[in-house]
Amino acid sequence: MWDKEIIEKTVNFVKETLQDAEWGHDFWHIYRVRNNAKHIATKEEGAKMLVVELWALLHDIADSKFHDGDEEIWPMTARTFLESLQIQMEIITHVENIIRHISFKGVKEKQTFHSLELDIVQDADRLDALGAIGIARTFNYWGFKGRGLYDPNIKPNLAMSKEEYKKSNTPSINHFYEKLFLLKDLMNTKTWKEMAQHRHEYMVQYVEEFYAERNGEL
Repeated sequence: MWDKEIIEKTVNFVKETLQDAEWGHDFWHIYRVRNNAKHIATKEEGAKMLVVELWALLHDIADSKFHDGDEEIWPMTARTFLESLQIQMEIITHVENIIRHISFKGVKEKQTFHSLELDIVQDADRLDALGAIGIARTFNYWGFKGRGLYDPNIKPNLAMSKEEYKKSNTPSINHFYEKLFLLKDLMNTKTWKEMAQHRHEYMVQYVEEFYAERNGEL
């Protein structure tokens, strides 16, 4: 099967799977991350484009956040689909390894698997969590989960373990401190560091504006 046919079949599978997904993790999120990943991959010598595209397309088909924290359903769903395409096992295993090591699980969590393709797709996904889009996705998802907007009595926890991060039920504004503000310093590739910095500064300005309005200063 040609790479183009593999990608077309994957796009159709993902569209069908995510047709009722929460807005912040829907097909248009996939679309943006795929475009980001492809752009980075063209600038990183030696990147395997098929691996990058397949991960970008499959990266939210069974997120544990929407499956009671089950971290096996995502790699299993991806592997089952890729095996149905009868593509090389090396590619399937690489995509699965990226899936198992991609997610932000708190600042204490360390990666045990590394590849150029993982660096590329991790940056592509992180970029979509920053800036104006990142702000919109945060409030959409926190609203979807029924979480609060802001509570001065609940302070951000900047040193959460993996399990603490998964179980966290903090308000929306805390998420900026617990994850979003940390992402610019975690970018892997030179290509996106400047763009991540710009989006980071936009979010900082937004949160400063939020507090100024909340305190009646503006």
